[in-house]
Amino acid sequence: MSSNLPDRHWPRTNAADEMRLQWEFLTFLRLTAASKVSGLSRELGAAAPLPTSPVVTAMGVLKHLTAVERYWMSIIGGGSDLPELWGADADASWTFGPEETPDSVIADYQAEWELSEKALAGRGPDEPTAVPDDKTIRWILVHVIQETARHVGHLDFLRELADGEKGE
Repeated sequence: MSSNLPDRHWPRTNAADEMRLQWEFLTFLRLTAASKVSGLSRELGAAAPLPTSPVVTAMGVLKHLTAVERYWMSIIGGGSDLPELWGADADASWTFGPEETPDSVIADYQAEWELSEKALAGRGPDEPTAVPDDKTIRWILVHVIQETARHVGHLDFLRELADGEKGE
């Protein structure tokens, strides 16, 4: 059973509002990432086809992106009192339990989007982050966009290696 994702569409090309455009690109990238995992069996979603990168799996990438959003958007950007999802070591955000499936990992990722959006609601691009870090909301949002885009590229290859599916 695959996840029920909203339709994905490119951001407006005549955008005049910087923050709206950034949120639209992030939404596009989030949906692209989730669609790369949607429909995979647990076995294929948990497969690590690169011997030198044993934690790089389709499900692991989404787990990591969930941790990225939690930390940067909700905690640093918005000051939310939520636990970090990084874990004890660098690989912890890429791991998942035996009960987790592609659908459950997608659902967790989607739930994090709502938390991120609430944490930054009403914040302007030039405002400092809630946790003093010498960064602005603009920096946080662009950082999460670039991190998501980078990992969408990984998901392109992971999906193609898993079942041959290609596409944007």
